[in-house]
Amino acid sequence: MSVFDVKSRYARYGSVYQTTDSRGRQVTAVSAATLPDRPPLGDHLLKDHQRLDHLAGHYLENPNGFWSIVHHNRRLLPDAALAGPSVKIPREG
Repeated sequence: MSVFDVKSRYARYGSVYQTTDSRGRQVTAVSAATLPDRPPLGDHLLKDHQRLDHLAGHYLENPNGFWSIVHHNRRLLPDAALAGPSVKIPREG
């Protein structure tokens, strides 16, 4: 099984479980990460070509924390969080 970085949302908020795949084999799987809600830091007005990893690096000091921004904006896909004129930024906890 893969080892997740300690800052990974799967290491912190996922759980490992055993299941049976379509061939009948026992396999280890990881559940979807269920992130806790965080209080808002504020809204960021988007400019052309801004990326979530850059915003996460700036506000959260972790470029891989872009998923926190996606979750905070109640979006499933990262590109959907950038669809409006602004993006909500969570306070890192």
